[in-house]
Amino acid sequence: MSVEARPKSSTAVMVASYRARATERHAGLCSDPWAASLAGDEGAALAQRFDAGFPHMELWIAVRTAYLDDKIRRLVAPPHDVRQVVILGAGLDTRAARLARAGVRFFEVDQPATQADKLARLRALAGYPIDAASYAACDFEHDDFLDRLVAAGFRTGEPAAILWEGVVPYLTEDAVRATLRRIASGCHPRSTLVFDYLMRRMAEGTSVRPKDHEVRAQVSSYSEPVRFGTNDVLPMLYEEGFRHVRTISFDECCLTLTGTYAREREFRFQHLALCSVTPPPRPT
Repeated sequence: MSVEARPKSSTAVMVASYRARATERHAGLCSDPWAASLAGDEGAALAQRFDAGFPHMELWIAVRTAYLDDKIRRLVAPPHDVRQVVILGAGLDTRAARLARAGVRFFEVDQPATQADKLARLRALAGYPIDAASYAACDFEHDDFLDRLVAAGFRTGEPAAILWEGVVPYLTEDAVRATLRRIASGCHPRSTLVFDYLMRRMAEGTSVRPKDHEVRAQVSSYSEPVRFGTNDVLPMLYEEGFRHVRTISFDECCLTLTGTYAREREFRFQHLALCSVTPPPRPT
């Protein structure tokens, strides 16, 4: 399928609806005042359908949003003072508006149809600061995202905080590796990449549990098939040039952020990774 022919992301609309619900019910974790309007009735309907297969998705999105928001806030504040934030596969992300900070420039990268759909939705929102981000259209399977970023004003000679949320599972392993390699080789070595990923049995459809197959089929029906997962992301990150890696499961995140744990949520099968080429300096 060509870049131009790819449909906009229905998954992005569904996730925005979950962020809207999380803003109402988990205000201490997630706060996105634009999510409900961006998702609209379409997103609400998709989220309601997905609830049947994964009833904890709302909390899952709240936890993911809270964890990643916190990482960005920390990276753009002292002592890191990062002045560039890149959102890869931005979907209907609103961090450029929500986490704006003087002197920090946000860049959003996404496939052309999804980005065009988002910009149309943003222009219809009263009061949304559409110029809070610089936009670069790109297809990760075919285009060099870093070239697109540089054309939009990104500076490879300065550190960046790079957020890759809800994208990795929908790419091939070759595309994931190519993106990791490009970040490691083309960005400043003190740049920090944060992303989430699935374990292999869910991504590859090899689980013996019917429920896992149902959830996977639901996600794939929203225009983006699940393609990639790994039970250990460290070897791949090492092979592609990263020398500092930290991973955490959604269960661990949820426990820290909410003080709760429930095995039936199955958050242990989803993880977040934080990595960089150059390890952070050791405390003196």
